[in-house]
Amino acid sequence: MPDGDSKKDEGLTMPESKPTTSVENTTSPEASAPVGDPSSPSSAIPRSSDANWSKPVDRLAVGAVPASALNLNVEGRRLVGPMQGFGQLWQKRYRVRLEGADATPEQVIAIWKNEFGTFWPKGNSFYGPITGIAPGEVAVLNLAVPGRQTLSTGVMVIYADEESFTFMTPEGHMFAAWITFSAFRDGPTTIVQVENLLRANDPIYEISLPIFGHRQENAFWLATLGNLAGRFGIDATATLQQTLVDRKRHWKNARNIRHNAAIRSAVWTITHPRHWFHRSHEA
Repeated sequence: MPDGDSKKDEGLTMPESKPTTSVENTTSPEASAPVGDPSSPSSAIPRSSDANWSKPVDRLAVGAVPASALNLNVEGRRLVGPMQGFGQLWQKRYRVRLEGADATPEQVIAIWKNEFGTFWPKGNSFYGPITGIAPGEVAVLNLAVPGRQTLSTGVMVIYADEESFTFMTPEGHMFAAWITFSAFRDGPTTIVQVENLLRANDPIYEISLPIFGHRQENAFWLATLGNLAGRFGIDATATLQQTLVDRKRHWKNARNIRHNAAIRSAVWTITHPRHWFHRSHEA
């Protein structure tokens, strides 16, 4: 979310992806009131049978990942939803219309699940399980951040069906969030969407959001949707609509900073010089 002007809006509806981008900033009329309980799924998370949901876990366990992956800040971490975060609560929707593509929502989601990380912008890596995106699976993320650094964190798949899937973030991630990926029909056209309900996890992440965090996050998902559209032969422009749902910050969660994955990743990199040469070789 960029630096965010507040206008008026009722929810979020996001844009497409690629070069041109349409952005709409809004402020919810209830922006001063906290949003519900993190344990109960919001509109950002789909509802279906129990088989589509992951089983409750106390701490995350990471499976096998490539030796080249920076595997930090995931093993043993707890999941955190928006109410466990620190910063203001934002809802974002990124959308792209697959005009002219002969692909159903189910086909789009099947390909997205199977090739998920390949649609990410260059320099970012998704290390998912061999079994693919399914409820309960944990993935390691290596994300490019300013200063040519790599931030290592992860996500867990808490929900998945034929038309959508949802990630939840662990302690230390930039956001305490639910991230839902879905596809649906608008007449003859399939629309693909990424919807985030998030708070910055700690004060440092919150400070960084208006400086570069919102801009970087938005560019990431807009580019991802543009790349996904390209997979179906469509050159489309992604759109973004974002709403400030709750202005309040949860100061009781300021201690989340002790898990900050950006700080821990930077410290690890500094104390492991051999990693510098590995990254230089990859570049």
